[in-house]
Amino acid sequence: MKFVCDGLSLSEAVIKVSKACAVRTTAPVMECIKLSAFGEEVTLLATDGELSIRKSVKAEIFEEGEVCVPGKLFSDFIGKLSGEEVSIATGEKGVEIRYRDAGTFMQSLPAEEFPKIDFSVGENSFTMGQAALKKIIAETVFCCAQDDSRPVLKGCLMEFGDKLEMTALDGYRLAIAAAPILAKSGEQSIICPARTLTEISRMLEKDEEEITLYTQGGMLLVQAEGTTIVSRLYQGEFIRKENVVPGNFSTVVTLVKEELIASVERAAILIRGDKNNLVTMEIGTESVKISSVSDFGNVAEVVKAQVQGMEMTISMNAKYLLDALRALGEEKIAISFNGSVSPFILQNEQAKDSLYLILPVRNAT
Repeated sequence: MKFVCDGLSLSEAVIKVSKACAVRTTAPVMECIKLSAFGEEVTLLATDGELSIRKSVKAEIFEEGEVCVPGKLFSDFIGKLSGEEVSIATGEKGVEIRYRDAGTFMQSLPAEEFPKIDFSVGENSFTMGQAALKKIIAETVFCCAQDDSRPVLKGCLMEFGDKLEMTALDGYRLAIAAAPILAKSGEQSIICPARTLTEISRMLEKDEEEITLYTQGGMLLVQAEGTTIVSRLYQGEFIRKENVVPGNFSTVVTLVKEELIASVERAAILIRGDKNNLVTMEIGTESVKISSVSDFGNVAEVVKAQVQGMEMTISMNAKYLLDALRALGEEKIAISFNGSVSPFILQNEQAKDSLYLILPVRNAT
């Protein structure tokens, strides 16, 4: 194999596909990027068994062939050659990378050892605007679980009706968001890994255009701008959100979002590093008092608010509160409560297409 291509195009492709390289695996080839040089393109492919990313770039091919190169090393090295014309060829010592009058060798593995990836997914599909898909991913994916105790919670539930509704939760907080879809066929719901959704969001570069996602046999495929992502979908029972989100509330507080964010951010500084990261909200008749206490000191601030219902005091994780506030898009937001030990929700004051539920901390002092 031997080809010459633009270093910037190659670097951008390597950065994209390297996100799918496995980390800490017993199979070295899973840490590799497979290079395939045929016709007038070089195709890069990486997989960790769950997520696969493929990207093609234009190149001048002198000798067709395939080879596997160490993903992280190759990505780091090519990233330093974005302003060069790069020549890559296979040799006895591995892969030879040449640029200007310099060159280096990198160890490689045979392409035959790389796992086969099925790119024929296409039985079911749904289509929506790229901007709408990016928005709904940003509004939900941060609430997915990070640990492996309940793998299904590491993904978002995606339900396709008249619109796409996505749900994510990690056991302490929940996000629900909706976005319009333009067309659909087949499956009514899937559970997509949060990591896959993040990579899909990164590949969406044209907000005004549409994007179609395909599913089949527990797999998902999406293509955009010469990049293809294939991912396994999670199987299992997801939580029924209608059993979690309260229908009525005893206290509803409406206030300016940025004022609350600024106050909570200041309160969070003193509790940085604390196990529970607690801030407390004391809800009065016309204001909310934000406070925090730690070994380093304390903070207490008052934010003006419109309050309907009972006065109360409630404590919660500051990060969870800030994540939800930043995901809401309107100037004013509404926070609804049912006492100091029940879950509370945050929404925009007007548009109700997204909702965030947070569990309070019962043992606050």
